Amino acid sequence: MATLSDRTADNVIGRYYTDSTCIDCDQCRVIAPELFERNADTGMSYVKKQPVTDAEIALAEEAMAACSTESIGSDGQ
Repeated sequence: MATLSDRTADNVIGRYYTDSTCIDCDQCRVIAPELFERNADTGMSYVKKQPVTDAEIALAEEAMAACSTESIGSDGQ
């Protein structure tokens, strides 16, 4: 499970985030490329845009469920 206190600095402020356990598997970027991006320097994904619409929220939730390292979290707001 992603840890809020381990949230990476690249994430935009908001409900969803990635933490430092990301292994760059690309899964979240395949599922929701408009929400997640890769930091070329660290090799980790981060939330580049917080979901707003119901469809975007569903994609963020799908990416979170599919993350093999559980590196995507939601602070519950």
